[in-house]
Amino acid sequence: MRHTSFAGMQCPIAHALDHAGEWWSLLILRDAFQGLSRFGEFQSSLGISENSLTRRLGDLVDKGLLERTPYQERPTRYAYVLTDAGRDFLPVLVSLAKWGQKHDRPEQGEMRVVDTRTGEALSPVLVDRHTGEEITGHGVVLVNTADTDPACARRPGSVPTAAEPPHPEEGS
Repeated sequence: MRHTSFAGMQCPIAHALDHAGEWWSLLILRDAFQGLSRFGEFQSSLGISENSLTRRLGDLVDKGLLERTPYQERPTRYAYVLTDAGRDFLPVLVSLAKWGQKHDRPEQGEMRVVDTRTGEALSPVLVDRHTGEEITGHGVVLVNTADTDPACARRPGSVPTAAEPPHPEEGS
């Protein structure tokens, strides 16, 4: 099933969704980070139909997140490996996993990020490069500097918490 493209939006989140926002794509990328690379491995892990998996892998290759490399001749078979752009997607998957573990099903255990050199589990957090402080959803807003798109333009004010109502509309 095709979705509307967000290519016309001047918003990096919309563009990222165009590249990997479909749920099967996110799970394929997760599996690639877990070491899977072959069609049959992805299909077995995900339980996805051959046609759907073929489309999703093709999309991820076309978008530059995976690279298709032959690993066998007669018949030719391909492995799907992460590109630099695909590896740059890791923080997104880690953030999704962290959110899911905290808010959806914490009893199901956690997904760990493990250093392949040491075998040690890492504790990734989003940190401000200048202050070294952890960035959370409190005390920050997202501001798009591409003010040409009304859907993502700079918005005044702050993000209300659940305890406080949103800012009233002017003139109401």
